[in-house]
Amino acid sequence: MTTLLIFVIVLFVAVAMWQMVKIFDLAQVGASNSQIATDKDNRFNGYMMIGFLIFIYAITIASFVYLGDLPLTSNSASEHGPGIDNLMIISMVVIFFVQTVTQFLLHYFAYKYKGEKGRKALFYADNNTLEFIWTVIPVIVLAGLIISGLFTWNDIMNLDESEDPMVVELYAQQFNWKARYGGDDNVLGKANVRLIDIDKANILGVDEDDPNAQDDVIVTELHLPKGRPVLFKMRSQDVLHSAYMPHFRAQMNCVPGMVTQFAFTPTVTTSEMRQNPDMQEKVANINALRLERKVEIEASGQDLTYEFDYLLLCNKICGKSHYNMQMKIVVETQEEFDAWMKEQKTFGNSLN
Repeated sequence: MTTLLIFVIVLFVAVAMWQMVKIFDLAQVGASNSQIATDKDNRFNGYMMIGFLIFIYAITIASFVYLGDLPLTSNSASEHGPGIDNLMIISMVVIFFVQTVTQFLLHYFAYKYKGEKGRKALFYADNNTLEFIWTVIPVIVLAGLIISGLFTWNDIMNLDESEDPMVVELYAQQFNWKARYGGDDNVLGKANVRLIDIDKANILGVDEDDPNAQDDVIVTELHLPKGRPVLFKMRSQDVLHSAYMPHFRAQMNCVPGMVTQFAFTPTVTTSEMRQNPDMQEKVANINALRLERKVEIEASGQDLTYEFDYLLLCNKICGKSHYNMQMKIVVETQEEFDAWMKEQKTFGNSLN
């Protein structure tokens, strides 16, 4: 595969250099130029445009046949997820329709109006009707998409406080995540990066004198109860990070010096998602690929068999180990979550 890639790159470089030489020759002022397109050349170029149009459509059809499902559109795991997926599908349909029509017109007109000896191009200054049509239609379509997106975004961001959301802090630093729960009172204690004290294991800079901080729980694996709204408060210790939870259709930047927030309600437990037929097919494909690299994977100390887990990722290029910045998310029943929480050590106890 590497040899083929190198060959393709060398070929492209050679073609590019050949074209540059031709452009240099054509740009020579006063030099005789015999490279004048004939009717045969124009016909060839016209046929090539139609051929390339057919190629584009063939690749598009093949992509739908072999790679037909849109990424993640059948694996939403949050209450607001279907709304995000609908926006994605509508946008893709509009883009695909416009692309199909405009590419056809572009290549067909290049063929139909190819140069021919004795044919003179028509000087067409303007047409107010056409200008109106191709200005108004995009405005209407884009306005519809934008307004629909704004309504969806407002529905997601306007959290109903009467639902008593569970408050969780997501703390980002190069190159890992920490999660802090509000404890029994569901209130996060005050925190500031200036209060970080490694000797006392106060790695998040939580205010040790704040009563609300004593029952906070700090973990490296995020657990969420199914069906309960979760309000995430997000901080960054160093650079700009982005908390990205793809299956929950959630993303929000973590900005140094300020707190951002995002809320959603998980609707599918980890075990339920593992039973999803689409997910099982994807996992099977991943394991088949991993089996081909069995020696390499086992040598690295990783498990050969992959099992699906929700993940919290960083979606900003935050440094050399950005690719490795992720945290496992476990969605479970309320009973399972309560049992797990009882096993965790509070911040107050960790200081003693």
